[in-house]
Amino acid sequence: MLAAVDHVQLAAPPGSEDFLRGYYVEVLGMAEIPKPPVLAARGGCWFRAGAVQLHLGIEKVFRPAKKAHPGLRVTGIEAFAARLRAHEAEVTWDDNLPGHRRFYSEDPVGNRLEFLEPLGSAEQPGSVEQPGSRSPERLGS
Repeated sequence: MLAAVDHVQLAAPPGSEDFLRGYYVEVLGMAEIPKPPVLAARGGCWFRAGAVQLHLGIEKVFRPAKKAHPGLRVTGIEAFAARLRAHEAEVTWDDNLPGHRRFYSEDPVGNRLEFLEPLGSAEQPGSVEQPGSRSPERLGS
């Protein structure tokens, strides 16, 4: 039986680790976590925010994920979008998911990322949380 998503892995080109660290740590506010030594020899880097883990693995023939993407739940989505824009990351809003505010952005190597927050969540000022609507730990800034 499936219990949870442990992590999501995205690909990155060789030599991009410093760009990835700058984005995932400085822009998204995640912490880098050490890779086991046997895996560290392959390159890439891993990041965590709460229960959310993103692993960036090196692919010699790299092609960014333009359609496939992780959906990352955030709190205070407007402020989070402003944080990305302040770091010159593109923010593209999309209102096609009922009950959510969401936007897309790309990491420095072109991988698509989705950031979303349910409407009426407890994190939004003046909102009332509906019974049973508590969400898993969220990626925050």
